[in-house]
Amino acid sequence: MLRRGTLLAGAATVALYLVATVSPAVATTAPPAPAPQPPAAMLEALQRDLGLTAEQAVQRLANEHRAAASESALTRELGAKYGGAWLNGDASQLSVATTDASAAAAIKAKGAQPVVVSRSLADLEAVKAKLDGASAEAKAGASLWYVDVTTNSVVILTGDQAAGEALAAAAGVDKGVVKVTLSAEKPEPFIDIIGGNAYYIGGSRCSIGFSVWRGSTPGFVTAGHCGRAGNTTTSPSGTFQGSSFPGNDYAWVATPGHTPRPWVRGSGGANVVVRGSTQASVGSSICRSGSTTGWRCGTIQQHNASVTYAQGTVSGLTRTSACAQPGDSGGSFISGNQAQGVTSGGSGNCSIGGTTYHQPVNEILSAYGLTLVTG
Repeated sequence: MLRRGTLLAGAATVALYLVATVSPAVATTAPPAPAPQPPAAMLEALQRDLGLTAEQAVQRLANEHRAAASESALTRELGAKYGGAWLNGDASQLSVATTDASAAAAIKAKGAQPVVVSRSLADLEAVKAKLDGASAEAKAGASLWYVDVTTNSVVILTGDQAAGEALAAAAGVDKGVVKVTLSAEKPEPFIDIIGGNAYYIGGSRCSIGFSVWRGSTPGFVTAGHCGRAGNTTTSPSGTFQGSSFPGNDYAWVATPGHTPRPWVRGSGGANVVVRGSTQASVGSSICRSGSTTGWRCGTIQQHNASVTYAQGTVSGLTRTSACAQPGDSGGSFISGNQAQGVTSGGSGNCSIGGTTYHQPVNEILSAYGLTLVTG
């Protein structure tokens, strides 16, 4: 097997680990250009996701178009007295904040509702900049922070009140400007799921095989020896939904929030598009992608080989002359543009050459009811 860990502490040794209706402006200047006709797909998405009728979606977009023009003009006109702008829930009213009460008439002239505040937008952004500049240690306990023009403050979201207050203190900001709000929100990066890239299980590293869907859930297939059902992954974050090893060497990981791509990382980092999963014949050229040795090629030597590792025998593997090393486990095997399997184990290395085995991908798709992501 070819899984890499922190020297795979606690792992058994095997053969080889490859392991937004604004009132019309009453200004004397020319009115804004009419809103462009929105694409049908956008209207459909707004109806679906915001619970609107087609007419409401069209009206909302027209309101937002007028609001954007008004906000742009008022931003320039108010200058340093500008405190931000926002639309109400149905985008029928634009509010514009200012630190100068005498600017109310100018704001109304643009069809907006004036709101007098104590701090300008520039003041709020300066506070946020101080939070941005705090040490990594001070920022570690806060999930996110942002300028909230609707409350004329800077908000810190955190799961720990003390941690949020510590960040504000470390940044040296006025406590009267900052609001620490408890929240369970913990943002994570949305990662493209690409075959051959690394992922992590605790202190161990394996490689992504191929992007898949199970219903509306995205994920990827990989080697079974990389993790058991319930194990969690990072970069991308996910959870093993099923795993079989030994006997087989396959698993699939669900990665909600991440984006499955029909690609395998190829030579020089270029993406190879996956078109299907037709098994290639013995003697065919085949290449594999993994997080340790990248893109390596060879030929298919035999199908349906049984291999005995220290943990037991795995059957139905395909034997190839492509080399691999620890950390490549679970990575993609592809012949032309057809997905073949995920890296299981082997012998040798990419310095002296070697033999590597893969678990056929079609068996994995069938076992878990998965759909391969193709381009």
